[in-house]
Amino acid sequence: MLHIDIISVLPALIQSPLEHSILKRGKDRGLLSINVIDLRQYGLGKNRQVDDYQFGGGAGMVMRIEPIFNCIEDLKKQRTYDEVIFLTPDGEIFEQKTANKLSMSTNLILLCGHYKGIDERIREHLITKEISIGDFVLTGGELPAVIVADAICRLVPGVINDEESALSDSFQDNILSAPIYTRPSEFEGWKVPDILLSGNLKEINLWREEKAEEKTRLKRPNIEL
Repeated sequence: MLHIDIISVLPALIQSPLEHSILKRGKDRGLLSINVIDLRQYGLGKNRQVDDYQFGGGAGMVMRIEPIFNCIEDLKKQRTYDEVIFLTPDGEIFEQKTANKLSMSTNLILLCGHYKGIDERIREHLITKEISIGDFVLTGGELPAVIVADAICRLVPGVINDEESALSDSFQDNILSAPIYTRPSEFEGWKVPDILLSGNLKEINLWREEKAEEKTRLKRPNIEL
């Protein structure tokens, strides 16, 4: 079973996606456990403060070290983690190969940044991996955490009924997937390629390989085939 703890100052923003579709199915089957922790439980003072001004001046508030440290220390008393991951725009770009690797973990922490960011000492001493979902900035790490969790969890054996479906997704073999079609075979004069209706699996697979390479060269020329 894969267990993920997500640390956030906005837990309500995360809960809904975890209670539907494939993630819910995995949880109901006992294959996944995803726990969302409200960092404000570890906040300082009567106002549960989790942020403060920057040393040296500058715009934007910074997440303080104490609440995050105390939260992670509490979690580590309960289990041993394979990775403590910080979702940040300047982390390594999240790719399918990373999702594949993380899906084989037992316990993960996903830390959602917020405000201007987090105290650098957290990154230096507590974080083991930093992930970005792209070269752009969001309000916080909550949505990236959901994306990363979804990409990882769907690969856990048994979560998806048809595991071959996951293995044939785009990027699994460093290539985009071939075009796909379903019924009806003709609509408004738009026809499904004859090869897909032929029943010749060998020729169909060859067609799909060719189309996948063609699509990859056209849409993602940066991918080396």
